[in-house]
Amino acid sequence: MRIGILAVQGAFEEHQSVLQSLGAETILLRQKSDIKDLDGLVLPGGESTVQGKLLQDLDMLKPLKDLINNGIPVLATCAGLILLAEKISNDDNTWFGTLPVLVKRNAYGRQLGSFYHKGDVGNISDFNMTFIRAPYIVSASDNTRVLATVNNHIVGVQYKNQIGLAFHPELEKDKRIHRYFLSTIK
Repeated sequence: MRIGILAVQGAFEEHQSVLQSLGAETILLRQKSDIKDLDGLVLPGGESTVQGKLLQDLDMLKPLKDLINNGIPVLATCAGLILLAEKISNDDNTWFGTLPVLVKRNAYGRQLGSFYHKGDVGNISDFNMTFIRAPYIVSASDNTRVLATVNNHIVGVQYKNQIGLAFHPELEKDKRIHRYFLSTIK
């Protein structure tokens, strides 16, 4: 199983470490030529505007969007969720636009607004969620499954092949979310 991890900016090394510990082969996607023979895709946290512009400048946006539209399983965290979102409430940009949600960037404020919450994520109970300058999902289409909420805000969804999370599971010792993601790969 070969997982591509977007590595133009952000917390890609942490995802790589977790996935390798679970036995997955990983490749860091830094240029268009890296996008080949992938079974899954991770879009990490970081700065979504920087990541989006780099994806465009490096001509990686279209080939990755094509993979997503063709059904490759995707795990997107924080900035990755913003990259997937069909609409962003406080930003005119959209990047992949493959996840039918409306996301609010930096919804919980700046770095000082970072926090932790323990709760359920889909069928995973008592997961420690780390939020850093996190977005949340304002609304999701009817056919999008809500996986997690915090204070009446949606912070995790699954739509077909895409898992979008506002928090950072890669920063936890608990590997259940990454294990779940790997289980979605056929």
